[in-house]
This record gives sequence, structure tokens and C-alpha cells, in this order.
Amino acid sequence: MLSTPFLKRVMPLAILAVLTHAAGYGQQRPSQTRDAAANPAAIPPVPPVKSTGPKPYKDVITAKAVTDDGLFTVHKVDDKYYFEIPQSVLGREILVVNRLSKAAAGMRNFFFGYAGDIIGENVITFDKGPNNKIYIRSISYDEMSRDSTQPMYRAVANSNIQPIVQAFDIAALGKDSNGVVIDVTSFLNSDNEVLNFEANSKRTFRVGSQQSDKSYIDNVRSFPLNTEIKTVKTYSRAAATGAAPATPGAPQPSGGAFTVEINSSMVMLPASPMKARHYDERVGFFTRQYVDFDLNPQGVENVRMVTRWRLEPKQEDIAKYKRGELVEPKKPIIFYIDPATPKKWVPYLIRGVNDWQEAFEKAGFKNAIMAKEAPVNDPEWSLEDARYSAIVYKPSDVPNASGPHVHDPRTGEILESHINWYHNVMELLRNWYFVQASPNDARARKPQFDDELMGELIRFVSSHEVGHTLGLRHNFGSSSSVPVEKLRDKKWLEENGHTPSIMDYARFNYVAQPEDNVGDKGIFPRIGDYDKWAIEWGYKWIPDATSPEAEIPILNALTMEKLKNKRLWFGRETNADDPRSQNEDLGDNAMKASNYGIKNLQRIIPNISEWTKEPNENYASLNKLYNEVVTQYGRYVGHVSKNIGGVTETPKTVEQPGAVYEFVSRETQKEAMDFLNRQVFTTPTWLLDQQVFAKTGNTPTSVVSRLQDAALGRVLSASTLNKLLNAEVVMGAKSYTLQDLLGDLRRNVFSELSARKPIDMYRRNLQKNLVERMLTLIKPSTVPSITVGGVALNFAPAVNKNSDIISFVRGTLRTLQTDIRTATPAYQDLASKYHLQDLNDRITDALTVK
Repeated sequence: MLSTPFLKRVMPLAILAVLTHAAGYGQQRPSQTRDAAANPAAIPPVPPVKSTGPKPYKDVITAKAVTDDGLFTVHKVDDKYYFEIPQSVLGREILVVNRLSKAAAGMRNFFFGYAGDIIGENVITFDKGPNNKIYIRSISYDEMSRDSTQPMYRAVANSNIQPIVQAFDIAALGKDSNGVVIDVTSFLNSDNEVLNFEANSKRTFRVGSQQSDKSYIDNVRSFPLNTEIKTVKTYSRAAATGAAPATPGAPQPSGGAFTVEINSSMVMLPASPMKARHYDERVGFFTRQYVDFDLNPQGVENVRMVTRWRLEPKQEDIAKYKRGELVEPKKPIIFYIDPATPKKWVPYLIRGVNDWQEAFEKAGFKNAIMAKEAPVNDPEWSLEDARYSAIVYKPSDVPNASGPHVHDPRTGEILESHINWYHNVMELLRNWYFVQASPNDARARKPQFDDELMGELIRFVSSHEVGHTLGLRHNFGSSSSVPVEKLRDKKWLEENGHTPSIMDYARFNYVAQPEDNVGDKGIFPRIGDYDKWAIEWGYKWIPDATSPEAEIPILNALTMEKLKNKRLWFGRETNADDPRSQNEDLGDNAMKASNYGIKNLQRIIPNISEWTKEPNENYASLNKLYNEVVTQYGRYVGHVSKNIGGVTETPKTVEQPGAVYEFVSRETQKEAMDFLNRQVFTTPTWLLDQQVFAKTGNTPTSVVSRLQDAALGRVLSASTLNKLLNAEVVMGAKSYTLQDLLGDLRRNVFSELSARKPIDMYRRNLQKNLVERMLTLIKPSTVPSITVGGVALNFAPAVNKNSDIISFVRGTLRTLQTDIRTATPAYQDLASKYHLQDLNDRITDALTVK
């Protein structure tokens, strides 16, 4: 249990140099004393000492003051802001979270820069120092020694003194001499380490120096547990570094400055920290990481603790809880619905929150979470008050929703959350549901959905985002535990749902066919078996374990038993190698699921003009939804492609049998290549509706080329090819080899050569694409790195010049060149002949030693 912070603040020693009046005179020269005695007039008058100490309270906090009580009592006197800090708050840890409340024009990129995004976070204390000073210290919890009785604690403390980042003169003692008053005007309006962009955010947005004459304090509000500061700050635009723009996709703003509105929340951390819970990679929770100097007697250990709310039974219910009876928690999790939310959506948002109640019952709590409408006539209630979590409605064109939370860095305890629901998420939901469900649901066969359908879609998004605020990460592997054919079984779906986790990006059941007559229960996602298990693991109260370490064996035994049920498996969202862990996919076989998905897309295309038609409107809706169909088709291609060179990851503890990492079988990879040949490399003519192109301006060659290029890019990436080489070393003849892949690609993509068939434009583009990708592998081009979110990314092919990849690719090109030279004389149509001659020349140039 983290009962104390890892560092006690070192209180300065008060060194008192007391010089008495007599002692002071005793050091004067005798002649001075005699002169003064003989001639009193010769003693120069002593000027009055100007006091540098605190002024009387009434001289600082005058009758003009506008006062707001709370964590700090905030006084505004004319254009100055004062914090009155009670004695009880001095020395307490305070979490500061800085968010963009309004982003600058042109600031957004692919990932960051939206209203609500966190741009900085730190822990501070206000400490009283010598000489009538108040200091802000920045407190780090990246390294911990928790046992203050051990020598290691002192050693860590001595090596990690907390920096002073701001100093204030005490303007006055607090009212009734309780605490102090400081002038914070300059502090709030300055570019400082506490209320600003953190270093990575500065680099991401190219934040330069603050322009103080164009910055100001908008308002400051105080509540019992937090003080909220809203400032408008203008910054110069820092010069871009590196060979590429700092953030891809970010438009460059005009001028050399940008203005943002920043909301800074100062939130008091609990006086009694919650018992932390160690992370287990078999259950997906967000984490807080630190270096622990105590756990490993022969070194240090990187510790990850999960983020979760503090749920405990009431004192009078502890015995009931231990007996297995459901009890209400001492403090339930309550989300309030922003009063600005359109009234018709409020009931659906509330249901999305309340749907989690069943999951918490698995952890032993009833009525543990709920949603309520915000009180509209209560002047004491505010969205900015840290005592209240909320679903915040944002009338924005951002097609998204997010579920961030603020947690105690000492323990991972979630303190509050504001779910961001952007108005335009409804367009995103419309697009998803149209391309994935319209063949099975007639309600989706129009550009504007009825309120009831849209409300249920909003409910699903609400539940998903609430899951994040409970600490749950995405579980991209969950849907892979479902047999594909079960996704067409109406009865089974109604009992189990199409994925065991609403935290998966499984969206809607695109596998079900119209003849299956699957209804809402089989199409919509809902809180499932994995979600209930994750809540049980994270929120089960274990009073008999007195420390986080004591919980580990208890939870490990529970986890091993639970994971005998494959539906409870967690697949992390950041796994680039495991084909089971993918977003937007369904079922245990991507090839089968994608075939069914394509059948449904083939039902949409002949009807898409009619289903998107709006009276008195142009074809913008048709264009948008046609592109959504193409994107959905591309997802299916991606799901299949990840099987080639795939490596599965199943985290285990030493008590569990079996491998953690396994290569995908040869048979599955061959199945994936067969799918790509049939559905992608063979031109998908069903997608090429000429009436759609005539109305939207899309071009068939660009549509097909984009899809085929994505598939080739995946299977011919350096990462995939290296994994195939490694698999051959481990599996031998049982593996799908690099030679197999290149041979299959050559035969499939150039299948016309053996029969001397004419090569149409789609296939010519595909063949050129394949050859160019192979040429790039043997002669990698230099691609500059770019920076995203402060992280340098290099997209150059990672092929070592000594790798077998180059040898196999060169050999494949030579074989292909022989095929081309043999077939070319038989071709009479000039397009095919010129195309083959061109490819022969390209290969010759690349293979010729210069």
C-alpha cells in the first residue's frame, strides 16, 4: 500500500542568527561611542526600516475584492488575483492538469490539438519557506522508495530533491492568521512549468515564447477540491526542426503566432492514498509506471499500477461483502449529463453508463455506477467542479468521442473524468452502421437515421467511452475468440453478442447475411463477458491483502482460472504482429469473415445511389458513403494481410503451460494469400460502378490501385519479410517461407504470362506496383524521419544489406524477367507489349552492376 509518497519534502532548517541590541553596540569602535556621548547631535538619524513582510489582510484584500471560496480562496482585486491558501493546504500534493479548452486555428493534426486534449500534467505543493516566501515545488513520482524506515528511502530522497519552480512573497497572512495570501497574477499569466504546455506538447505544436501583451487571465473559479484557471495565451510559432514538418497532416497556420485557451485544473490529491493494484498484461487496464527501489533487493524494478476508481464497501456492509452478498459502495461512480446536451439524446447517454452496473456486480457491488442529469437550477453545481464527473457535449465538427480521466499518480486512483462527446460523432456512427449493417437493417438504408436508431448508436459509444474512464484499454483481440459461423447464428448471438467486449473495435456484425434474420442483439455491440471479467479483476475488493504485492498471488490464481474461458482473452491494441488483435475485425478467421463482409458490400453497391439520395441535394452523400464502402473493403484486406508473417502473443505467468509467442501456421498464411489473389489482385469489378463515378468524379483506376497498393505494402514490408525468415528458422518445412510468398505473388500477379492473355490497365498498374516494391527492397531509398507527438518515426525500409531478403527478391526478379522475356514476343496488343518491355528495362537497370 502506498501509504506515503516516495519522498517526504525536506523542510528547510531555520537558522536563526539573533544579534541582540547590546551585542551590536559592543562591536562599535570606542571613538564612535565617545563621540556620540559627547555630542548627541552628531548621531545621524536612523532611517525608518521599510517592512518587507506581510501587510495587514485588509490592506491587501480590500473592500473591492470579489471572492470565491474553495480549495484556495480566490480574491480578485481590480486586475490582480490572489490565492488565500489555508494552513491545511500548505504542503499537500496537488495535481495540476492543463487542457486546451479552445484550440488554435490550424493547430490540429492527425492525433492532437482538439479542445479537451491534455497538454501538461504535474504534481505540486505550496510550501512555506524562510523570509516570508511561499514556494511551489514540482513533485515527481517516477522513482519511489516507500518504506521511510529503511536506508534506501533516505538515499532516494537525497538523490531526488524536488525542484522549486516558483516563488511568491507572502502578501498577507490569511484571515484570522490561518494560512497565507499570495499574489498569483503574474504566475497565472506567464509561461511557466506548472500552467503550460509540457515539453513534448511544445515540440508537437511548435510552441515558442509566450507573448504576454497578447495573453490574459479569463477567469478563476474555486471549488472544495479544486481550483480552475482559464487563461488565453498567445505564443510565437517555433521554427520547424528536421527535414519534414513536425506533425504530418498539420496545416501550417498563417502568421507567426497562435492563440489558445487553456484550462488548468488544480486538484487536491487524497490525504489517504488508495491501495494500488499491480498491472497484469492479461487484463487490459491503463497504467501508471514508476521505478521502485524496494521490491527487488538486488536491483530496481519498473512497476506498473492500474488506474481505477476507489470502490469500497460501507463499514456496516463489510461482513456482507465478505459473505459474497452484493453491497452498495461507500462512494458510487456518478456521471452527470452536460445540460447543453440535446434532450433527445440524454436517455441514451444515461443508459450507456448504467449498462455497466451488471459488470460491477461481478466485483461484488450493486449500483456502483450511474448517470444523472445535471442539476440546472443549482448554483453550486458546475461542470468544472472536480467533485463531479460528466459526459460533456461539444458542438464540434470533430467526428469523435473520448473518455479521458484524471488519476492520482501515487496510486492510480481515478479522481474524475469528463467524457468528450462531440456532436459530429453521429456522422461517424452513421457511416459505420451504413457500410456494416445496411444489408441486414432497412433502417440504415438512408442518409439520415431515425432518432431511435441514432440514439442506440449513441448509447453504444457512451458505453465504450465510459469503459475507458473506468480504466479499461481497448481489447482488440476479443472478437477473435468468436467462431465466424456463430456470427450468423441468431440464437447464439442473442445470448452472447458478436464480441465479448465493448472495448473491442468490433463495431457492428458485418458477417451476418440477410437470410440469417439477425436483429439488433446480434448486430450491436454490448458489454460482454470480457468486460465483466475485467471489472471483476480491477474492482474486486481484497481487504485481506494489506499491500499491492500481497494481492498479486491472489489475482494471479483468479486470472489463471478465468482464462480457461477463451472469451476472456485480452489482445492489446498496440500489437503489430498478432492477427487476432486488430481493430474493426470480427471472428476467428479473417478470410472467412472478410468474404462474408464483401458479400454484404456487394449488396450495397447496386443500391448505393438510391439509399443515399436526398431531395434537392447534390451527390455529396453518395460520394462520402461510396468512399466509406471502399474504406470498409480496405479494412477487410488489411485484416487478411496481417496473417502473413503473423506472430501470436498470449501473455502468461510461469505457472501457465504453453508458448507465449507462436508463428501463424503455413495453412492459414496460404489461405490469406489465396484470399488476396481472389479478392484483391483479381480486379474487384463489383466495386466499379460507372454511374457512381459519373456522379462523384471518382476514378476506377485510383480506387483499385489504392486497395492493391495497401495489400502489397503490407505483405512486402520489411517487417513481414523478416518475420517469415525467422519463422523458417524455427518451424522449418512447416513454415510459410519468404520464397513461398514471393513465388505466390509472382504467379498470381503475373498469371497472364503463362496463357499469353492481354493485360488490362488495372493489372498493368498492379504488376508495375509489385515490381517497384521489389526494386525498392533491393535498393532502399532514403526517407527522412518525421516527428509525431515528440516521437521520431522513420518510414525507410529496414532491410539489412546482408539479409536474405535481398537475395530472394533479386532471385525472384530474375525469374520474373525470364518469364517476361519469354512471353513478350507472343503479345500483339501494344499496351501489353510496351508494358512488359518497360518492366524488363526496369529490372535490367536495377540488377545491372554499375
